[in-house]
Amino acid sequence: MKRLHKLLLVLTISLVFGGLASAPTLAQDDMLPSEAEADIGPQELLLRPDIPIDELAYRLVPLTRDEVTALATAWQDIIREATLAISNRQAVLATDPALRTDAANVELGRLVETRAGLFERFSIVLNSLERKGGDPELVAELRAYRDAIVFSETSLASPRAIAQTVLMWVTQPDGGLAVLRGLAVVFAAFVGLLIVARASRGVARRWLRRIPNLSKLLQIFLVGFIYWLVLVIGLLVVLAAVGVDVTPVFAMIGGASFILAFAFQDTLGNLASGLMIMTNRPFDEGDYVMVGGVGGTVQTVSIVATKVTTPDNQIIIIPNKNVWGNVITNVTASDTRRVDLVFGISYDDSIDVAHEVIAKVVAAHSLVLNDPEPTIRVNELGASSINFICRPWARTEDYWTVYWDLTHHMKEAFSQAGLSIPYPQQDIHIRTSNA
Repeated sequence: MKRLHKLLLVLTISLVFGGLASAPTLAQDDMLPSEAEADIGPQELLLRPDIPIDELAYRLVPLTRDEVTALATAWQDIIREATLAISNRQAVLATDPALRTDAANVELGRLVETRAGLFERFSIVLNSLERKGGDPELVAELRAYRDAIVFSETSLASPRAIAQTVLMWVTQPDGGLAVLRGLAVVFAAFVGLLIVARASRGVARRWLRRIPNLSKLLQIFLVGFIYWLVLVIGLLVVLAAVGVDVTPVFAMIGGASFILAFAFQDTLGNLASGLMIMTNRPFDEGDYVMVGGVGGTVQTVSIVATKVTTPDNQIIIIPNKNVWGNVITNVTASDTRRVDLVFGISYDDSIDVAHEVIAKVVAAHSLVLNDPEPTIRVNELGASSINFICRPWARTEDYWTVYWDLTHHMKEAFSQAGLSIPYPQQDIHIRTSNA
């Protein structure tokens, strides 16, 4: 239980130290001697405990690795002096409990808060040293020194002192209030980004609709891509504006890309196939396709898979690489389709009468197109029947109506004309030998 209590104290102080936006100006008699000389050199300027955070970050940019190394070591000395002043004060209060008044605790909290600003500047210097190729062991050693101070003081501090330190930080304009203000800015900016991203999506959708020969699937993909691109870029800009270093994000993306390329080979294959489908447009949203042994109406094409709905309303998800890597039959791509029908009559029936009946039934159907003309021919002398091919043309959306209607009407017309549709039959001849 005691260990858990100390761990909670460590976490509390870490939040206090990590969340400080800036530190107040140090009193000259608390930390370091005054450096208010008329002429201050570049190195001395970077070692001022009250140097603004932004100014320090900018002045570190042109420095070389060796210069930043010397600067980091000097800042360690500043941290040491500040910690020494805090330790001496804590030691005095520990030896004489009568001196541990509320005012003493407040004063101690002010010293800890002031040093937190030094910790933040020290961290900026260490990050600059690491980015410029400084000695990894030295960087690790300096960070370990900083972390050890925080852990040791937290494990020794009383809960009351910690509470007063936290309370003081929360009420400071450049402490908790600054963090709260930053969070409010981030939240408001995020809401604004959502509005801007949705507006951009609407503008992109209207603009893409004006581009001829652009498939609906590609339009949906581009609109979604623009939406997320605006959202991500805007979020990075907002985070950078409130002082968050977004450079590690780009470094992480670059380093992880190689690992992800090997780990998600199948997914990347589906991604490439999805882009090929959207670019070459073998089908579009709403088309009826047959691919990979599956037939159905295309609902959506995401970056990795195609979703189709079968005629009996089953939802089938097909990986894009299986779509692009197979033969694709787009049934509804053309405006018109030929309806292929076969009708058989008996060998005893008249071919001319049958031809006339078939032609009359086809011509009477309102959905059959006159151009191209229907094809009606004797196609086969089968084993049981004389087979006619009947190939009228119809609009694609009328295909099945024409198919079913002609099949129905042809049976009735054959019966009225006395034409028979024979069953499969076989003649058996039996030979007997005379004794």
